[in-house]
Amino acid sequence: MKPFLILQLRPETEAADDEYAAIIGKAGLAAHETMRVRLDSEPLPAGLRLGDYAGIIVGGGPGCVSDLPEQKSPTEARIEATMLGLMPAITEGDFPFLGCCYGIGILGHHLGARVSKERYGEDVGAVSCSPTMEGRSDPLIAGLPESFLAFVGHKEALQELPRDCVHLLASEPCPFQMIRHKGNVYATQFHPEADASGFEVRINIYKDKGYFQPSDADRLIAACHAQDVHAPAAILRNFVQRYRDGG
Repeated sequence: MKPFLILQLRPETEAADDEYAAIIGKAGLAAHETMRVRLDSEPLPAGLRLGDYAGIIVGGGPGCVSDLPEQKSPTEARIEATMLGLMPAITEGDFPFLGCCYGIGILGHHLGARVSKERYGEDVGAVSCSPTMEGRSDPLIAGLPESFLAFVGHKEALQELPRDCVHLLASEPCPFQMIRHKGNVYATQFHPEADASGFEVRINIYKDKGYFQPSDADRLIAACHAQDVHAPAAILRNFVQRYRDGG
């Protein structure tokens, strides 16, 4: 079996390690079935060929595509440039890709859609998502209920559906929760790998990053643990099951 390439963008080791464990655990992967690359501290493998991998899964991160260049740290700018440099081969080749949170901004920006903080930002917590008509027949959403909770927390969002994309999932505060470009390039605004414990880790790490008032951290952690969020993990499992054997 070809490995899955897991690209991570978080510069905080505790957050990155917790996210990686959540991704492979929810996806049903073992560590030896993946190639993990932390783009905050290492480049993509030299001579990388997409065909050497079953698919790509991209985690989230604190950066925003829509921030002005001078607002981005050198690490955020380097990560963004690396991801945008990879997107043409992914989209032109319709290569299996699942971008989580930050990934939907990267995909949308690459395809020329507006990504901004104008509308559709969501506070940290759980939000109810539902499939569109097209989403009901998508293989990655198979087995999900008509309405389910997913963890979110983002400042920017797609303001429109990018070209050549299908709208799969929506929430009331943010219409573009999941999209598909062509047949195999997916992105979610929510975090399909996240559970309450993982979000507690992120709330503590990112409480000074402008997502919420630091004094609200304990309240948000309690609210996350009070919600039953488990359905989105099926998207990761479905992605891996669909592509692990070249499907």
